[in-house]
Amino acid sequence: MAKKKTRGPSLLTKSRLSQCRRRMRKAGVGAYLVSNRRDYYYLTGFTGEDSAVLIQDKKVHVISDGRFDETINQECPWATRWMRKGLLNPEIATVCKKLKIKSLAVQTNQLTVADHAEIRKLSRGTVLSAAPPFTADMRLFKDAHELAAMKKAIRVAQDSFKAMVATIRVGQTELEMAARLEYEMKRRGASGPSFPTICAEGANGALPHASPGRRKVKKGSAILFDWGARVENYCSDLTRIVFVGSIPRKIREIYEIVLEAQVRSIKAIRPGVRMCEVDAIARDFISEAGYKEAFNHGLGHGLGLDVHESPSLSWRSEQKLAAGMLVTVEPGIYLPGVGGVRIEDDVLVTKSGYQSLSRLGKKIDDWVI
Repeated sequence: MAKKKTRGPSLLTKSRLSQCRRRMRKAGVGAYLVSNRRDYYYLTGFTGEDSAVLIQDKKVHVISDGRFDETINQECPWATRWMRKGLLNPEIATVCKKLKIKSLAVQTNQLTVADHAEIRKLSRGTVLSAAPPFTADMRLFKDAHELAAMKKAIRVAQDSFKAMVATIRVGQTELEMAARLEYEMKRRGASGPSFPTICAEGANGALPHASPGRRKVKKGSAILFDWGARVENYCSDLTRIVFVGSIPRKIREIYEIVLEAQVRSIKAIRPGVRMCEVDAIARDFISEAGYKEAFNHGLGHGLGLDVHESPSLSWRSEQKLAAGMLVTVEPGIYLPGVGGVRIEDDVLVTKSGYQSLSRLGKKIDDWVI
């Protein structure tokens, strides 16, 4: 009987592995251990957890366990598999010994000091070194496959938000509204939220990363929602304010300031502009309006397989924008005891400027219910 032919990697996976290997050769790296789950998914399509992928010039090795045997069959049957029965680090050391790897580049931001020491001790003869950010640099630029998935994630998040807003009633808790929004996202095909949904009523809106609780909707409530959908492993990330019946005077004032700051900074996005310059446009406008200390975070961040990834759209970054990057733009003003306003959209850097991929209304009257 003829042996069944193993399906090879997709064209997308081949392309990504080829690019990674070019970077490895340029850096003089012969073996690269990928322990960040999002990174090894990006390179191979493998979704299993508590695993690692070792990349060489000709071969890809998946180091995992029996829970993911069939997952490997489905996602990357072309890779060499090493199925551990014990812990991960000893198996990594065993693979290094059997493959006679003399030098191994590892993702130092993924391994603890203890992990590093254990692998080094067990894999005698293998020298561990810090890997350059091969995969992180590749993930800076979204390809057509990624953009298609992220557009779906944004569409699901937007449609779900509209459906949830229609169900808001006086007396509901933040937890109820957050749960409804996550339900609506899953109902539309999301595997889950990009991150735990933020729903902050009234004064809780002054907490940029407020956790939903039992605070209830009232007439005149301003409710801040920060949410996203994960679709095909990719994230969306949006923020809007819903007003119940009327708009509090102080919130109206700061809303118009935040909106103008966001519009101005988005218009500045184009290749070659430094991240800190875009941040400064929003930050300076908010400062001139008298709320310098009330904008206490960066303007935005990269978005993709992780909800927070490179690049950093903040005052700290001298990095320049480039076509293919996708960032959030989310200025905010937070007033303790009063509430807060943040408006967030997902923006793609194009060859000539920018394209806002999120299209939810953001004028102050758009979400008065």
